[in-house]
Amino acid sequence: MRTTTTIMLAGLLAVSACQSGTTSQAVADKNSEFGCIAGTVGGAIVGGLIGSTIGAGTGQVLAIGGGIAGGGFVGNRLACR
Repeated sequence: MRTTTTIMLAGLLAVSACQSGTTSQAVADKNSEFGCIAGTVGGAIVGGLIGSTIGAGTGQVLAIGGGIAGGGFVGNRLACR
C-alpha cells in the first residue's frame, strides 16, 4: 500500500510539472504573437506618417501606401524573430 501511494504521488507531481511548463510556454507564445502584431501595426503607422510628409496629391497617396506597406514589413521583420 505504501509503495503504491508513493508511486501515485510521484506520478502526480511529474504530471503537474509538465503542465506547468506547457502553460508557461503557451503564455510565452501568446506574448510573442502580441509583440509581432504590435511591431507590424506600429511599423505601418510610422511608415504611413513618414509617407504623408512626401509629395502632394496622388503622389502623396502613393507615398502613404508605400510607407504603410514598407513600415509594416520592417516592423514585422524586427518584432517577429
